[in-house]
Amino acid sequence: MENVSKSFGGVCAVDNMSLGFEEGKVFCLVGPNGAGKTTLFNLITGFLHPDRGHIYYHDRNITALAPWRAARLGVGRLFQDIRVFKRLTALDNVLTAFKNQPGENALISLINPWRVAREERRMVERARDLLSLVGLEGNEESLAEDLSYGQQKLLSIARLLAADADVLLLDEPTAGVTPVRIKAVLDLIRKLADAGKTVAVIEHNMSVVYEIADWVYFIDGGQVTSFGIPNDVLGDPNIRATYMGL
Repeated sequence: MENVSKSFGGVCAVDNMSLGFEEGKVFCLVGPNGAGKTTLFNLITGFLHPDRGHIYYHDRNITALAPWRAARLGVGRLFQDIRVFKRLTALDNVLTAFKNQPGENALISLINPWRVAREERRMVERARDLLSLVGLEGNEESLAEDLSYGQQKLLSIARLLAADADVLLLDEPTAGVTPVRIKAVLDLIRKLADAGKTVAVIEHNMSVVYEIADWVYFIDGGQVTSFGIPNDVLGDPNIRATYMGL
């Protein structure tokens, strides 16, 4: 992001902000409520367009792309409110995310049903592998609504991976998750970064930030006011006083 600004009426939610995320690293975005963190994700994924500035994915300008186009490029988003298909099984939830499925083309289904059947079998195996990767093996046939809140977040991440997302923007992935399940979420985030994914996390739990963050952006008033490793940013006396009340 280069010099990006976004206002709503007279309120400047993102104010001339510049930042970037690196492959294979976990970046945590921290700061008070209303600082502009979720607006930042909305701008990157195309749900909002900036008033000024530019946003790039690798060397491509994606400033004005529609959300579905950004997703097709590989920019994945986990929303704060989980958006799974509650009446579908976990397996079917993942299957909906695969791109360019031949079975979606009526003509191919008619003239080459063997290809469609072969591809469907391949995608089912891939979906099962992804569910296993995120720790949901054995839950393939469970309805999404019957999974715990933490399991639904893991299912949402599996769908992002099925869509070939290289950049994972995770909005409070541990919020509302039990301590036992938080460990599974954090282990998965670390595993994905180690595999080369770019991960950006909005997080309010400081113990989580210390555990998974390679780099931390502290955002306040729509601006990046501090950037560095967790100890440097969260150990800053001014940040501790204003944000954590310490």
